[in-house]
Amino acid sequence: MPSTSPLFDLTGRRAVVTGCRRGIGLAMAEALAEAGADIIGVSAQLEAHGSEVERRVTEHGRSFAAYRVDFADRQAVTRFAEQVEADHGPVDILINNAGTIARHPSADFPDDVWDHLIEVDLTSQFVLSRELGRRMLERGHGKIVFTASLLSFQGGVFVPAYTAAKSGIAGLTKALANEWASSGVCVNAIAPGYIATDNTEALRDDEARSAAILDRIPAGRWGESRDLAGATVFLASRASDYVHGTVLPVDGGWLGR
Repeated sequence: MPSTSPLFDLTGRRAVVTGCRRGIGLAMAEALAEAGADIIGVSAQLEAHGSEVERRVTEHGRSFAAYRVDFADRQAVTRFAEQVEADHGPVDILINNAGTIARHPSADFPDDVWDHLIEVDLTSQFVLSRELGRRMLERGHGKIVFTASLLSFQGGVFVPAYTAAKSGIAGLTKALANEWASSGVCVNAIAPGYIATDNTEALRDDEARSAAILDRIPAGRWGESRDLAGATVFLASRASDYVHGTVLPVDGGWLGR
C-alpha cells in the first residue's frame, strides 16, 4: 500500500530501476512499488516474465515492465532511453543502480576489465541520466538517484576501477545537481555500506576481513538490501524536493567511526 503521508506517496509515478534483478536494486524497486510507483525494471539478465522483482512489485498492486539491457553497450543504453518513454510515457524517477565489481591487485589490473567496469558503473549511468534527464528538464520535474558506495569516499583494496567509478558517481551527482536543480530535477545518490549481497560475498567469506569490517560498523551487523528502502523512497519523493547533490550514506555508521 502507498504511504499514508503525501510527502512520501509515489502513486501515479513511473520509476525506472536499473540492476533490479537482485540485491539492492530489487529492494529499491519493491520499496518504490510499496510507496505507489509503477516500475520499469532493467537488468542485463532480467527475465521477460516471472522474475522475483516482478512478483514483488505486482504484489503491491503496481505495474511492472521488464527490459534486458547490456550496460557495457553504450548504444543499447541509448536505445533503451529512447524506447522506454515511447512504450510507457514520461519517466518520473530514475534509479541508477546497475553495476559490477572486479577484484585484482592494482599493479596487475587488466585493461579490458578496467574499461568494462568504467563503462558499466559510470559511463552508462551518465548516458541514461543525460537522455532521460533531458526530458525531465523539459517537463520541469524529476528525480534521479544514483547508487554510490563507501568507496565514493574511500580507496578500498584491490578494486581501483570500482573505486574510480564510484568516486565518479559522487562527482557526477553534484555536477548534474548544479545544472538541473533550478529546473526542478533533483539529483542525489545513496552510498550503501557493507550490504550482504553477491558483490560482497568474497568479503563475507573471508573470516578475518569480515570480522574486521563488523568490528568497525557501529550498528554491529552487515546491512541488508531492505535497509536501503527508506532512503530510496525519500530521495524519489516530494519529501526531498529541496535536497540536491547529496551522497547519502546508509552504512550502519561506518563513515562516522
